[in-house]
Amino acid sequence: MIKIEIDEGSGFCFGVTTAIRKAEEELAGGGTLYCLGDIVHNGSECDRLKRLGLITIDHTAFSSLSEGKVLLRAHGEPPSTYASAAARGIRLVDATCPVVLRLQRLIGRTYAEPSGPQVVIYGKPGHAEVLGLVGQTEGTAIVVQSPEEAERLDFTRDICLFSQTTQPLEGFRQISEFIEAHIQPPATFRAFDTICRSVRGRVPGIRSFASRHDVIIFVCGLKSSNGRVLYEACRDVNPRTYMIDCPEALRREWFEGCDTVGICGATSTPAWLMADCRDAILDLTR
Repeated sequence: MIKIEIDEGSGFCFGVTTAIRKAEEELAGGGTLYCLGDIVHNGSECDRLKRLGLITIDHTAFSSLSEGKVLLRAHGEPPSTYASAAARGIRLVDATCPVVLRLQRLIGRTYAEPSGPQVVIYGKPGHAEVLGLVGQTEGTAIVVQSPEEAERLDFTRDICLFSQTTQPLEGFRQISEFIEAHIQPPATFRAFDTICRSVRGRVPGIRSFASRHDVIIFVCGLKSSNGRVLYEACRDVNPRTYMIDCPEALRREWFEGCDTVGICGATSTPAWLMADCRDAILDLTR
C-alpha cells in the first residue's frame, strides 16, 4: 500500500485563519454577512463558508449597499473602501492580515515624505493585496514583476521598493539589484523587504518535504499567488509534483510505480481539503 504523508507545515497562515474565524463568528451571531472578494483563494473553502451563509460580493455590488456588515479579507483594502463604507453607514469587519496592515502603513508614510519618492511594488498587478497597497499612494505606485519591467522607472528620482507579502525572495533581490545598479545619484534607492516571514519560512521546509517522496500532490486554489510560489519550490526538487484544487482532479496514472506520496499546500489551503485528497488517493490506488 502506498504511504501518504500530509505536510504539517502546510495550511492556513495566521492571517487567513483569523479572517475565517471572524467570518464564522459573525455568521454564528446571525444576520447577513458580505465578504468583499473571495475570503481566501481556495474555491473549496469559499464554498464551505457560502453554505454557512457568507455572501461574496465585488466592489460594484459593494458600492450599491446602503447597510449591513461587510468583511474585509486578509488581503486588505485601499483607503477608499473605508471611506465609502463610512459614508454609507456600512459596518466593516476588518480581517486585514496584521503583516499586510503594517505594510500598508509603511507605504503610506513613505508616499507622504516631502521628497516624493517613487513608490515601487514588486507584486502581481491586479492582485487584491497589491490593489490595497497601491491605494495607499492615491494610485501612483508602480507595480513591477521583473527587472525588465523596472526599466521604465525614473532613475533620476528617489525610489523606494516594497514587495507584496507573498512574493518569492529571489525575485525581490533581482529587482533590488537592478535598481541599485541603475539609480543615478544624487537620487537615492531604498529597498524594504516586506515579504511575510511565515511565507518565506515555508519554502525550505516544503522543498525538504517534496524531496522525501516519490510523488507530491500540491493542493491549492488556482488563483493563489502564494500557492504558485510554493508549488514551483516543490517542482524544483521533485518533477513528479502535481497541482490540484480538489480531490476530483487526481489522476490514477500519477501514482504508478510510487511508494510514497506527499500532500502539501499553500497558506490558503485548508487542512480538511488536504485530508480529503489523502482519502481520495487511497481510494484510487487500492
